[in-house]
Amino acid sequence: MDTELKVLRRDNMDTWYAGLMRAFGGVDESPEEREVWDDLTEFERSIGAWDGDQCVGTAGAFSFRLSVPGGAYVPAAGVTMVSVAATHRRRGILTSMMRRQLDDVRALGEPLAVLTASEPAIYGRFGYGIASRQLSAEIDTSRVTLAVPPGTDAVRLRYAPVQEVAAQCEELYVRSVGSRPGMPLRTPGWERVPLVDPPSEREGASPLQCVVAERGGEMVGYARFRTKPESDAAGPRGSVQLRQIDAVDPAAGAALWRFLFGIDLTSTLHVRNRPMDDPWQYLVSDIRRCRIQVRDVLHLRLVDVGAALGARAYRAPVDVVFGVEDAFCPWNSGNWRLTGDTGGASCVRTDDAADLELSVRELGAAYLGGTPLAALADAGLVRELRPGALAEASLAFGSQKAPWLPHGF
Repeated sequence: MDTELKVLRRDNMDTWYAGLMRAFGGVDESPEEREVWDDLTEFERSIGAWDGDQCVGTAGAFSFRLSVPGGAYVPAAGVTMVSVAATHRRRGILTSMMRRQLDDVRALGEPLAVLTASEPAIYGRFGYGIASRQLSAEIDTSRVTLAVPPGTDAVRLRYAPVQEVAAQCEELYVRSVGSRPGMPLRTPGWERVPLVDPPSEREGASPLQCVVAERGGEMVGYARFRTKPESDAAGPRGSVQLRQIDAVDPAAGAALWRFLFGIDLTSTLHVRNRPMDDPWQYLVSDIRRCRIQVRDVLHLRLVDVGAALGARAYRAPVDVVFGVEDAFCPWNSGNWRLTGDTGGASCVRTDDAADLELSVRELGAAYLGGTPLAALADAGLVRELRPGALAEASLAFGSQKAPWLPHGF
């Protein structure tokens, strides 16, 4: 390889970013988006692969704390902005950047690395497993009705300027983070990401709108969305594009969903990036007319197996020895004894025989509780060596709520 890896500097940021944009299609982001990402970029955690004065590879990381089962927040590297120039493919550039990055993550003492993949086939060879999925839907609101729980009618809804209520909406987000695995605890500056609303992304829809739900004068939920007016010979057939929705209880959530289903002059509700167990699914009259789709979201890698498994809690008592294979980060390979329950856990190296054998990729997939170890075993990716160990571990690794990543990074 005739390239050199260098830490990003402010004076070569434009060249570095131009290479990134070219690799992702060559369409520049809006000034609004660029400003947000410029402010959030951690230069000391970003690297470029340089061939002379050309930047032919990019990779960065954000310093996150990720919610895990049990409610703890675990330090995690949010891997981002990864690209290789089309002129320099198959030269080992991506592998060299992943090697450098994971070594740095380990040196910083972060047990986890996470990313969202433009192409999911890329990162498995570096030990990343699919740890959470997202649900999307295209709901025919002209034919699908919504049942609501008691108390819904006591919730008051009102339109509010997006920026005016942004701080209150962020407070609701912070309250919800610890209850669902896979959500980043947003540090200052990250609250701007859900509000980015460039005209180039609207595709003829309105600017971002916000409706808040209140009870007794207190905000109990909100929804951010766009509306797109359309019509044909039969009349209006506009659509609603849901961006974010959050509520503190079922009644508040149902009030917001009912509002979104009933906006005048619309007949379709586009839902993007919602948890797999999102409650609206159980309130609709006809799930088939919701055209649900599922895709991968958060890819997760255990950088330090012992620290990562010891940082979360478990739904049931567990005492299992994992035989872990990790070719890319060999310090993880070997046998690890996990003991834990709902109160916490410990995971240490052991000379005891393994009860289950698997790769670090499968551990990453199961870590947040969204992918059962039993399902991975059915696929031939986990091998049970002690009878009963698979059922014990699969139950313990489960999560009361499905893991979910609410926005990209």
